[in-house]
Amino acid sequence: MNRIQNNPVINSIFPTPVYIVKRDSLDSTEEKEIEDIIEEGMHRNRHNSTSNNSYIFNNDNLKNLKQFCEQQLKIYVEKSITPTEVDIYITQSWINVTRPGENHHSHYHPNSIISGVFYISTEEDDNIMFMDPNDKLKNQIVIDTTLEEWNIWNSPNWCFPVSKNELILFPSWLQHTVEPNDKATTDRISISFNTFVRGKLGEKNHLNELII
Repeated sequence: MNRIQNNPVINSIFPTPVYIVKRDSLDSTEEKEIEDIIEEGMHRNRHNSTSNNSYIFNNDNLKNLKQFCEQQLKIYVEKSITPTEVDIYITQSWINVTRPGENHHSHYHPNSIISGVFYISTEEDDNIMFMDPNDKLKNQIVIDTTLEEWNIWNSPNWCFPVSKNELILFPSWLQHTVEPNDKATTDRISISFNTFVRGKLGEKNHLNELII
């Protein structure tokens, strides 16, 4: 008779950090500025709309919101990457408007290290979906297509519910999408942004040093 002397443990290795934090409501100045940017002009993508202004955080009326995002970026970087000689900063930033029934195609953000989404307006069933970048490798051998339960180890994608005044940060290489919310009755509005770093990357002795 086999006996288990210790309780078995399943460890999760190489996790992907997705950071979620809530902010206080936008003030009247911020709300008015976002309305003005949308009214200034949006261009249609395949399934949604994006502001013509792709540097909205350069606007002084949004400086407090930008500062909040930068503070949370710093926490995210310190906890997940733990660098010593780099400073991360926001590059481009823009507004997304997704009407009821619309979606965002599956994509990632090139020329960026960490990407973020701050939600201005959402509905109850809104979410963001992330795709496992190793799904094709994992499915070279398909054991079962009718799983009884989805979990963080066997799921090819994972959804997080999103709500108003919430910020989500994630690695820019992580593929993501927004599926249509057929129950929505109002527009979903969000601010997306990309980031890059200043400082010293790599190591001189390893011959991969880069000073930006």
